[in-house]
Amino acid sequence: MESNQPNPTPLPLFPPGIPIPPTARQNAVTATASNIPTPFLLIPKPEPVEECSIPVAIPTATATSNNDDIKPIFLSGPHRETLPPSATSCNQNDGENGLYDEFNRVSQLFRMAFAQGTQQLEPSPQNEFSNDTVLDPNSGAIVPVPPPPPQQYGGYGNRNDAAGCEGSSSNGGNTSLVKRNRSKELVRVKDLTIKDQRHFREVVRRTRMIYDSLRVLATAEEERKMMMADWKKARGDLRASNLMKTYELWLNRDKRIVGAIPGVCVGDVFLYRMELCVVGLHGQTQAGIDYLPASLSSNGEPIATSVIVSGGYEDDMDEGDVIIYSGHGGQDKHSKQVFHQKLEGGNLALERSMYYGIEVRVIRGLRCEGTVNASGKVYVYDGLYRIIDCWFDVGKSGFGVYKYKLFRIDGQPKMGSAVLKEADMLKRDPLCFKPMCCLSLDISNQREPVGIRLFNDIDKSRDPLCYEYLPKTNFPAFVFHQTGNGTGCECVNGCFEGCFCAMKNGGEFAYNRSGILLRGKPVIFECGPFCRCSPHCQNRVTQKGLKSRLEVFRSRETGWGVRSLDLIQAGAFICEYTGVVVTRQQAQILTMNGDALIYPNRFTDRWAEWGDVSLINSDYVRPSFPSIPPLDFALDVSRMRNVACYISHSSSPNVLVQFVLYDHNNLMFPHLMLFAMETIPPMRELSLDYGVTDEWTGKLAICN
Repeated sequence: MESNQPNPTPLPLFPPGIPIPPTARQNAVTATASNIPTPFLLIPKPEPVEECSIPVAIPTATATSNNDDIKPIFLSGPHRETLPPSATSCNQNDGENGLYDEFNRVSQLFRMAFAQGTQQLEPSPQNEFSNDTVLDPNSGAIVPVPPPPPQQYGGYGNRNDAAGCEGSSSNGGNTSLVKRNRSKELVRVKDLTIKDQRHFREVVRRTRMIYDSLRVLATAEEERKMMMADWKKARGDLRASNLMKTYELWLNRDKRIVGAIPGVCVGDVFLYRMELCVVGLHGQTQAGIDYLPASLSSNGEPIATSVIVSGGYEDDMDEGDVIIYSGHGGQDKHSKQVFHQKLEGGNLALERSMYYGIEVRVIRGLRCEGTVNASGKVYVYDGLYRIIDCWFDVGKSGFGVYKYKLFRIDGQPKMGSAVLKEADMLKRDPLCFKPMCCLSLDISNQREPVGIRLFNDIDKSRDPLCYEYLPKTNFPAFVFHQTGNGTGCECVNGCFEGCFCAMKNGGEFAYNRSGILLRGKPVIFECGPFCRCSPHCQNRVTQKGLKSRLEVFRSRETGWGVRSLDLIQAGAFICEYTGVVVTRQQAQILTMNGDALIYPNRFTDRWAEWGDVSLINSDYVRPSFPSIPPLDFALDVSRMRNVACYISHSSSPNVLVQFVLYDHNNLMFPHLMLFAMETIPPMRELSLDYGVTDEWTGKLAICN
């Protein structure tokens, strides 16, 4: 941040650089609040509890690797910035020396406070951290903590033994899990190699995929029970998160991470708050301030690690890089301030984080088109902020409010909330940003239900305009003739369980009522032209065509890429991968001519990952029905293609290929339908796993 930023009018409540004991802080608050009239018969709003109310286990599922080369180092934070003199007293030197000086300063402050707290303790075998204790300078922890007693963990063994499944276990058949509290140790994760970053990103990606799969399956189960009179609706996001907690799949539970979470990128979007807890980004299920409570802190002081800014408090002010964040407490059920706030809990934790110079993660709750939750909000991770000021002020409702000024740390990627706002502006006015770089508003020439934008701000290439747009795959005539007499369901309105089309899919439909893929299969049979059901049938999804507003853009890394202006939910249909179908004999001739061909049998089986709940259900078996023979055809995209042809390759893709049949029943020639493997934020590039690239597809891989 710039060092010449103006200070707010109110003076800091506790100037940094001077240790303030808790009693002095409380006296200062009492003196400040005494000038404000206290209302009668008003009870302050209690702070929400830290954990879920459902008593399930909290296992350790921190991302680890079997590779000995991957050893994350817990040192100081990766960012340094220039702050006003009143914000910090640390060394302002740039580079690695300044970085380690900052870590040493913060660690020394904590150790001094911790040592003062232990001087009152008598040395004893039970008190491991007595005044004779020598703190390990290489521990990597910001706050060192004594090891917990063995009985705190319940004595359970590996995941299979503690999973609560039927059958015996290594501890005498006792399969129950004992709740384990979150760690007291505060650490930073730094010096991750590229290999480490990819590993942790993959761990987070797979964890979120399991969460989304469980949530979607739970939603489908709710839909099947909606007609039962004695059924009480349960939220799929809560059921999914509690199942993952029970089976030790929550991440980052063994350490309280200060700063960036490994594997979570700035701009990541989460549809539900419980998903923030699953990945360890924000540990509170209700409260907006996540912190290490004073009762768990080794030095007796709470420390904040993350905040959620969602506009729920009337005294908040959000200007992007600068946030005036009001504390918690004193609100009624209508989010109206009705009582004075107190310097306790999360409020005190934010003040202590300011004093020690500890950054906090900021997650913004925003209203977004296309959300599936009841609140209509999504949660976007916007990076790290530094708390540079704190003061007690009179709020808009006339009651005392604690306010904190947060500055975003320099050198981070663009805020995800800003990207969402820009994408929303482009949907309303496609020419509002660099209009000369927008080469076409619709390269499909209205052959798709939604226009596809072409954007190039790098060079003068216009290649996508040189091909004829093909909205659906062009099959040879014999594909339809070989299917024989067409058969379909006899459902008058929508299809129901047990109908002819459901039986072709193994007795269950592939989608829920919102058109979200429940689990991947070798092939999916949708209702077709021979079915009597309506066009709004639950089993008609991919045949309706494109719904998301996609954009083909020029990329310095991959040549051409594809991104969406809309938020794409995990499991949602995106588009079809089209081309002109040719046989193997025809493909050999075209290859000699240098034509571009896509072989469907070379796509990896990423469809098997979507809906894979084997870590939850030990009896889970990868779907094998309906079966499909080896595919022996290719797609010629050298002259006719669609938007999917510009999707880049990645070994960790966010899009999968699912084979679908609807207009014919020839298993040898299915459609290639693309579905989202994860929640894809607007303006994030789509990627596929082509299996083998470069030598036959000409696709460039996404390296970041």
